[in-house]
Amino acid sequence: MTFEKLCGLALLVLVGAVIAAPAQADSPLSGKAKKIDGSEIDLSSYKGKVVLVVNVASQCGATPQYAGLQKLYDAYKDKGLVVLGFPANDFGAQEPGTDTAIATFCASKYNVTFDMFSKIVVKGEGQSPLYKSLTAQANPAGDVKWNFEKFIIDRNGNVAGRFLTKVSPDDPQFVAAIEAELKKGK
Repeated sequence: MTFEKLCGLALLVLVGAVIAAPAQADSPLSGKAKKIDGSEIDLSSYKGKVVLVVNVASQCGATPQYAGLQKLYDAYKDKGLVVLGFPANDFGAQEPGTDTAIATFCASKYNVTFDMFSKIVVKGEGQSPLYKSLTAQANPAGDVKWNFEKFIIDRNGNVAGRFLTKVSPDDPQFVAAIEAELKKGK
């Protein structure tokens, strides 16, 4: 094989690898989101914090996790943790309420003071850009399986952990993962 043919073949392989490489997903903390009160926030304002993103629902067997999320937020907010609740009606139609009804429920039943957002779609058609990014970058990647799935985002805006519904907010491994991120540089 001549040198020119070898170089040409190497170039084809290199170009093919670049074309076949998956596109880097946007940071989960890029873009904007609508808070449950109707105001809009730039998600990049959370950079520098450890962010816990949770898709929530009011009529789910896991709904009592709101209490644990609030307790976690209260315990670690002064160390840099923020909790973001995103209501979604994707699983069993367990979040049928309006934003106003959801906000009232969270405040009256669980005294939620962490940031709550307007209802979104977390999987399938109409999926929010935030959840497209989270589910692409998480390990493991893939669709959200149910309500109260938890994503930890590090201070640099990268997905640092993913925990399924069955992992409660007071689970020792989950709390250790939050603490580990909080201990990393500010």
